[in-house]
Amino acid sequence: MMRKFIFLLMLIIPSTILAQINVLPNFTDLVEEHGAAVVNISATKTASVNGHQVLPEIIPNLPENSPFHEFFRRHMEPFSQPRKAEPRSMGSGFIISDDGYILTNAHVVESVEKITVKLNDKREFFAEVIGTDQKTDIALIKIEANDLPKVTRGDPEKLKVGEWVVAIGSPFGFENSVTAGIVSAKGRSLAQENFVPFIQTDVAINPGNSGGPLFNMAGEVVGINSQIYSRTGGFMGLSFAIPINVATEIADQLKENGKVSRGRIGVIIQEMTAELAESFDLPEANGALIVSIQKDGPADKAGIEIGDVILNFDGVDVASSSDLPRMVGNTKPNTKVFMRVLRNGEIKKVSIVVGEMQDDETSVSSNEQDKPIVDSANRIGLVLSELTAKRKKELDVNNGLLVDDIKPGVASHAGIRTGDVILGFNNKEMKTVRQFNLQLNKVEDGRNIALLIKRNELTTFITMKLDDDKE
Repeated sequence: MMRKFIFLLMLIIPSTILAQINVLPNFTDLVEEHGAAVVNISATKTASVNGHQVLPEIIPNLPENSPFHEFFRRHMEPFSQPRKAEPRSMGSGFIISDDGYILTNAHVVESVEKITVKLNDKREFFAEVIGTDQKTDIALIKIEANDLPKVTRGDPEKLKVGEWVVAIGSPFGFENSVTAGIVSAKGRSLAQENFVPFIQTDVAINPGNSGGPLFNMAGEVVGINSQIYSRTGGFMGLSFAIPINVATEIADQLKENGKVSRGRIGVIIQEMTAELAESFDLPEANGALIVSIQKDGPADKAGIEIGDVILNFDGVDVASSSDLPRMVGNTKPNTKVFMRVLRNGEIKKVSIVVGEMQDDETSVSSNEQDKPIVDSANRIGLVLSELTAKRKKELDVNNGLLVDDIKPGVASHAGIRTGDVILGFNNKEMKTVRQFNLQLNKVEDGRNIALLIKRNELTTFITMKLDDDKE
């Protein structure tokens, strides 16, 4: 009976639909064809261990205040031979050229003295580090070999969420392990990772997979497996890969110059939220909001102002603030580009010459304060004073109001703190306490306002909804 039913289904359902009923793909051809280009990387760093460090192993649990501790230390240490400890770092990588260039993660090969690369055919080679880039966690290494199997590079832009992907690597040292899953998200931003739009997957990635390739179903490398989200140290369903196009750009610079040169425009930015958009009378919460500008930096020279919203950089729309660092960083220093900027409700076209990113940072700090001129608490519970000329110089600001005290109310709920300096109100510079309170009293109850706050070295907008009924 069942056979007749299946036969009838085959007659009724078109063959094109039957072909799509295959639930799980077959990865065997992909692994057999491209797995040979994946390598195992072990990195070691030698360290001397003297006789004093060996003593606890010879006589365990001997208290340091014991009279025998000093005796054994003096008489046994000269006879103890220094040993070599070899902490081992395990990782993965893949061959990108037949003459031995290999891509991996920077954290796999950083601060090591010896790198050993083991190929799929069991051959082993010592590797040389051509260059590393900590900001993207990319490293380029090379072994002395020829006619090696190499990967085919794909286009991460063509990846679709829900698409099958495969990882090959050495989790926990188990070489040539294959895991599969789907693309969970694209363009994912992670904390402290401003230059990589990560590919998020649910492919099982564990320690040792770092630096290994992420393949699409065509057998093309679309990413480098780099990070996992975990509370236990093992895989929990969230893994992140560096897009191969980002890695290739970095590798090309490392190969040519041994280092990576990035663009910068000298600004600190903040995400444009719906509340901020309302405060600035903006139609949409898109773009990167400028909260601080480096003096005499590229943005300052181009006339960019605090409160500007960068909507487009070099012809590419800035949908989110996390887009801008990657766009600027990927721009060659000394390149002139155009930006579309929203300022006080008007779109402006601004040209800017991109500078080169520096590692050093300037800071302003001072513990000395002048006696403030204090006003009474305002509508949102802030007691403000005007900055003296000396304080303005210390903070490197033209104007601003110091928060001397906070009463229970809207501002305290929003996170304003004593010692904060208010630089702006709804994108308008604040010079006097009277000006601030007049501006505040014009705002209707239930509306959002945005205060530009300087707190130590951080400048940010804080939004709050006015509600006179709040305590």
